[in-house]
Amino acid sequence: MLRETMQLKIAPSILSSDFAILGEEVKRITEAGADYIHIDVMDGSFVPSITLGSNVVKSIRKYSPLPFDVHLMVSNPEQHVEQFAQAGADIITFHAEATVHIDRLIDKIHSLGKKAGISLVPSSDESILNYLYNKIDSILVMTVNPGFGGQSFIASQLNKIKNIRRKIIESKRNIDLQVDGGINDSTAKMCKEAGANIVIAGSYIFKDRNYAANIQSLKQV
Repeated sequence: MLRETMQLKIAPSILSSDFAILGEEVKRITEAGADYIHIDVMDGSFVPSITLGSNVVKSIRKYSPLPFDVHLMVSNPEQHVEQFAQAGADIITFHAEATVHIDRLIDKIHSLGKKAGISLVPSSDESILNYLYNKIDSILVMTVNPGFGGQSFIASQLNKIKNIRRKIIESKRNIDLQVDGGINDSTAKMCKEAGANIVIAGSYIFKDRNYAANIQSLKQV
């Protein structure tokens, strides 16, 4: 579990931004104090919605020096990692439920010079990660069912976050533990207390034009 004095890192999800001025939105949240840019990629298969492709990632890369974490909510992610790596992703996060050969895909992402993350939907048990702590760079716990923004936080996932943090400590590796879904100042505090060090927020940050204030309110929980 993290110390209460440790500040959370914040990754705004641009899924909730104004797509008509996406580059400017990325620039604004960077200047507002974000630590990462979280990019949700949906294919209409693994999840119902369809969102951004690699060309969009490439086009917004120039608007921020921050790490781009591309979250692939897609079936067969192994078919897509190379194009997103070339487009400017720094971290490529894929779903454990979307591919059979998880270990192989981690190696492929690393071979492209990128960090590899694994995401779990609420119905997935964290034990699927047990053989991966020696090589994974980040873990993303979904606290909503992926596919849409603005959903309510699923509190039962807090125990999963605690269990994963315990495993990270046992691994003695510097693995980021991210949480995504229904994040606000109240749920961010719960996630931090459970062991998360990064929270992903969309609706909460982009709900108004006060990006800096919204980011700081999450950092200071």
